[in-house]
Amino acid sequence: MSEHRRKPPQPQGGGRAAARRATQQPSGRRAAPSREAASASHSDSYEEERPYGGRAEARRAAQRGGRRRGAEGGGAGHGGPGGGRRGAGGHDGPGRGGQPSKKRLIDYPRYGKYGWRRWVPSWRQSTALSIGFLGSLMAAGTIAYAVVQVPDENKASEAENNVYYWDDNTPMVSTGGEVNRQIIGFEQIPKDMQWAVVSAENKSFYQDSGVDPMGISRALVNMAKGGQTQGGSTITQQYVKNARLGDQSQTVSRKFKELFISIKVGTEMKKPDILAGYLNTSYYGRGAYGIQAAARTYYGKDAKDLNASQCAFLATLLKGATYYDPAGATEIDPTATAADNTTRATKRWKWILDEMVKDKHLDAAERAKYTEFPMPQKPKKNNKLSGQIGYLVDLAKANFVNNNTRGIKAEDLSRGGYEIHTTFNKKKVSELFEAVQKVEKANIDPKKRPKTDTYVQFGGASVEPSTGKIVAIYGGKDATQHFTNNADQTGAQVGSTFKPFVLAAAMQDGVRDPQGGEVQGENERTKISPDKARYIGKNKLKIKNYDGSIWTNEDGKEWLQTNDGDYSPPTPDIDLREAMRLSVNSPFVQLGMDVGIPQVRQAAIDAGLLESSLAKSNVPSFSIGISDPSAIRMAGSYATFAASGQQRDPYSVSEVFKGGESVYKHKDKPKRAFPAPVADNVTDVLKTVVEKGTGTKAQLTGREAAGKTGTTDGNKSAWFVGYTPQLSTAIDMYRMDDNAESKDRKFEMMYGTGDQESIHGASFPAEIWHDYMEQALKGQAPKPFPKPEPWGEAVWGGGASPSETPSETPSETPSETPSETPSETPSQSAPTPSDTCDKWWGCGENGGANQGGDNGGGNQGGDNGGASGGEPSMSSSPPGGENEGGQNGANNNGGIFGGQGG
Repeated sequence: MSEHRRKPPQPQGGGRAAARRATQQPSGRRAAPSREAASASHSDSYEEERPYGGRAEARRAAQRGGRRRGAEGGGAGHGGPGGGRRGAGGHDGPGRGGQPSKKRLIDYPRYGKYGWRRWVPSWRQSTALSIGFLGSLMAAGTIAYAVVQVPDENKASEAENNVYYWDDNTPMVSTGGEVNRQIIGFEQIPKDMQWAVVSAENKSFYQDSGVDPMGISRALVNMAKGGQTQGGSTITQQYVKNARLGDQSQTVSRKFKELFISIKVGTEMKKPDILAGYLNTSYYGRGAYGIQAAARTYYGKDAKDLNASQCAFLATLLKGATYYDPAGATEIDPTATAADNTTRATKRWKWILDEMVKDKHLDAAERAKYTEFPMPQKPKKNNKLSGQIGYLVDLAKANFVNNNTRGIKAEDLSRGGYEIHTTFNKKKVSELFEAVQKVEKANIDPKKRPKTDTYVQFGGASVEPSTGKIVAIYGGKDATQHFTNNADQTGAQVGSTFKPFVLAAAMQDGVRDPQGGEVQGENERTKISPDKARYIGKNKLKIKNYDGSIWTNEDGKEWLQTNDGDYSPPTPDIDLREAMRLSVNSPFVQLGMDVGIPQVRQAAIDAGLLESSLAKSNVPSFSIGISDPSAIRMAGSYATFAASGQQRDPYSVSEVFKGGESVYKHKDKPKRAFPAPVADNVTDVLKTVVEKGTGTKAQLTGREAAGKTGTTDGNKSAWFVGYTPQLSTAIDMYRMDDNAESKDRKFEMMYGTGDQESIHGASFPAEIWHDYMEQALKGQAPKPFPKPEPWGEAVWGGGASPSETPSETPSETPSETPSETPSETPSQSAPTPSDTCDKWWGCGENGGANQGGDNGGGNQGGDNGGASGGEPSMSSSPPGGENEGGQNGANNNGGIFGGQGG
C-alpha cells in the first residue's frame, strides 16, 4: 500500500483555497500519469492522489458541495483526457465534479442539504408560509366582509306559492307557506320562548359573534366528503338562512355565503332583533311560519299568552315538525306516526325544560308544575284545500317528497316555488265524488238511524292499468273536516277481494304434491287450471296442511272454515271458477294452504300490494283477506291483471318544476308480475263474477268488466274492486269515528247500516263503482280483454273426488235478493281420466280433506276492482249471499270460528 493512501496530502499553499481543493478531490479511479504530467510540480502529484477515506468520503464531499460543474484536480493536466471514472478533463474541462452551486434567494430545494432533507422546508420557511396563508385568508375575508351585502329581510323571507296542476296542465290549486305568517315585535315574544330556544339551540347566543367556527368546519368537511350535513349553526346563522338568504341548499358556496352574512349581521344587528327575526321566520309545521302563527295553529292563542310548557313544545318543533308534531305526518314519511312523533316530542320537551332550569332561565319550582305534555290542538286545514283538493295535494306532496332524488324535503316544499303537475283528472275526480255522494245521500241517514249510520266512511281510487297513473281518489267528505285520506291505508281489511291473488299464486307457482317427492328441497308442484281444479266447498271445512295433516293453531285448535250463511254447495267439491263466482271461502282457504301462504303473500306483493300492509301471520284465513292495503294499492294491483301481468306502481306526480327547471320527472318502470296467460285467466274468472256472480251490480253498458266483492268478519268493511282494460277502480266502505282519540278508534259493525240487513261488497260499494265507471269511461271506445290461453292441470284438493259429477244448478234456496247475485252455475269441465284422486289425499267427500267454508256471496275488498263484460241478464242470487264468512273470534287463530269473509 502506498504512503499516499495512509496520509492525506500536505497542502501546497496555505489558506482556504488549499483546504477547499483538498476536499474537492475527484472520487473516480486515478488515471495513469502521462509523460507531460511527469514533469509537473510536486504539488500536482499530490492533487492526483485519492483523499484519505476513499471514494465514499469523496462522494459525500461532492454532494455537500452541490452539483459539480468542473474538475479542478480530476484530470491529468490542462485539457487532458480526464481523471478517474467521473472525471471529465483537466482544470478547464467540462467534468461533473467541481464547484458547488451558490445559494438562491428562495433556498428550495435547500442549499447544503442532501437526500430527503433537501425537500423539508426549514422552520423559517414554514413560518413564512403560514403567515402568508393566514394573511391572505384574512385579506380575502376582509374583502368579502366589506363587499357582501345583507339581503333585505322582508323580500327573502316571503314564501312563494306552490301551484298544483291537473293532468291537462290547468291549475288545480295554489298554496304556499305565506298564508300563515304574522310578524310580531320582540316584546310580544314570551321570555320563556326566548330562553327555550337559546337553551335548546345556542346557549352562547348572547356572547358569540354570530358564528360557530367549529360547527361550520364540521359541516364543510361533511359536505366535502359527500356525507350528511350536521348541526352546530348558531341562532344568527339560522336566522340568516331562513330570513336573509332564501336558499336552503346544503352546498359549500351557500355555507360560505351564510358565514360572511352571519358575521356582518352579528356585528350590525342587536341580539334581541336577531332572536326576534329567527322566531318570526322559522317554520313550525302545519303551514305556520313564525311564533305568532305557531301559537294560534297549535294552541289557538296569541304568542304572548303562551306558558313555559307550551313554549318548550314549540321550540321542539324547530328541530323538524314532520317528526315532532304529535298529529303525525305519515303522508310525508310513513315512520312519522302520531305515536312515534308524540314520544319524540315529549322526550325533547322535557329536555328543554330541564335545560332551561340548568341554565337558570326557569325556576325549578315553576318547572315542577309541568308534568303533563301540553298536547296541541288537532290540525285544521286551509279552506283552499276543502273538498277533495286537500287529499289530492297531500297525496301528490307525499309522492314527490318520497320519490325525488334531489333530497327535496317537506320543509323545502312548504316554502313554495314549485310547479307540481299531477296525474289527477278533474272530470274523473268530480265523477267519483258524485257517485259516492249519490249513494250516501240516498241511503245513509245518521239522524234517522244514529246507531247504525253514524261514522260511515267511503274511500276510493282509480288507476290506469297501462300507465299506473292515479286519475281519481275519494278521500272522504272534506279534507278540512275529515283528515284521514280514505283512499290511503285506513286499516280496513279487504276480505274476499284478496282471493284473486291466491288463484294467481296457484296458477303460477302450483300446489304442492304431498306424495310426489321433492325437487331441490321443494315438493313437486302442479300448476292448476281454474276450471279443472276442484276443491271441497262445504261449510265448516276442517283445514289441513298440504301434506294432509290437520292444521292447528298455537293452542292446538283445529280450523273449521265457515262459509257465509253456512252455505254448502249441492255437491261436495266445486271448481275454482265457480268458487270465485259464488265467493265460497273454503276452497280458497285450502288452496292457499296447498300453495303455501308465503307464495300467496309474494303473489300479492308482485301484483303491487305493499308488504307492510299484509298480515304477518300464516294462518289459513290469510287467503281470504285479513290484510288491510289501501284502495290505491288495491286498484293498482288489480290493474296488473288488466295489463296482462305487467305491474306498475301507482303514482300521482308526473313532473315538478322549480324556477323553470325540471327537478323531478316520473319514469315508467313496468315489471313482469305474472305470465300473461296467468293474468288473463284470472281476469276471465273475475269476468264470471260480474257477469253472473256476486258482482252483477257492477255490470257496465256495452263493456267487459272483471271484479270481485268482499266483506269481512263482523260486517266491519265491504269492498268492490273491478276493472276494464282502460281503468281499475277500488271502492271501500266501513264505519269508524276518525275524530276519536287513537286508542278509542275501532271499526264498527254495519248490520242495519243504510237500512240493510248487512253491508256487502255487492251492495253500496258495487253500486258506487258502477255509477263512477259508467261516467268515467264515457266517450272511450270499449276494449275487450285478451282471450286467455289454456293453462294448468286438473287437481283435486281438500278431498275432492274426480269421480263425482257436479250438478249444473245448486239446489239450495238463495239467501240474497234476486237483483244482487245470480244462482246460475257455469258448466263444469270434466276431469281428465289420467288424473287420479290418490295423488291428492284420496277420494270421497271427507277424504281427510280440509274443506274450506265461507261460501259467502260476493267478496268485497280490493282496490283493483274488476269489470264485467256485456250485459248479461240478471237472475237470482247464489246461496250464501255477499256477506262472506269472516273471522269470528279466535283472533284469526282458527278453530270453529272461521275466517275472513268473502
